Amino acid sequence: MSHAATYPAPARATATVAARATNLSKVYGQGETRVVALDNVSVEFGQARFTAIMGPSGSGKSTLMHCMAGLDTISSGSAQIGDTELTGLADKQLTKLRRDKIGFIFQAFNLLPTLTAGENITLPMDIAGRKPDQQWLKNVIDTVGLSGRLSHRPSQLSGGQQQRVAVARALASQPEIIFADEPTGNLDSRSGAEVLGFLRESVQAMGQTVVMVTHDPVAASYADRVVFLADGHIVDELYEPTADAVLDRMRMFDSKGRTS
Repeated sequence: MSHAATYPAPARATATVAARATNLSKVYGQGETRVVALDNVSVEFGQARFTAIMGPSGSGKSTLMHCMAGLDTISSGSAQIGDTELTGLADKQLTKLRRDKIGFIFQAFNLLPTLTAGENITLPMDIAGRKPDQQWLKNVIDTVGLSGRLSHRPSQLSGGQQQRVAVARALASQPEIIFADEPTGNLDSRSGAEVLGFLRESVQAMGQTVVMVTHDPVAASYADRVVFLADGHIVDELYEPTADAVLDRMRMFDSKGRTS
């Protein structure tokens, strides 16, 4: 397969763009150690949509997410969150952008063990000196099913419950976009399905925008759209995915010798 069809292309793209990369490249090292992790990638993530990013190990999927979220610098091209261009932002401006406009969910739950679930959920806003919208916060907590667990510390919660706290923390500040990096990687299948269901619900019921890196076709099937990367390029995309359709597409890449 050629390095084809970078997004945006299909007419199905939403009118409002939550995040955009334009001719984005990321290069690590120099000379013989030079590695091109992303090569001239252009992609858009529509508002109130759930997008999964997939690809073999080394394809650049996590690098793309980190560059789009302002967690890593880019070598050339541009990345935007809403109307804000990340390139050239000072460290303080990037910190403010991540705090005010971006929610993060990672494979490691990153909860503070001395705080209750409720305190972990509001911690980013507490640090920023912002008071949460109480009605929104209640909706988030109800959506992820944590209303009876807010006084519990992480050690008193199951893995699935801890990840739900992490999801609620990301949603609570009403970010423009949530980036999730393998959010079910440390969970059993049942807990993983619960967390994915909550992310799906946040998109459908709350209008949240979610971009998730995953290697799991079942996890990807919760998304509205799957973007496939290989060798630092966007090589394909799939709308309204099923787990079988995603698996078939990944097998096609295998047969083309694209996996590492």
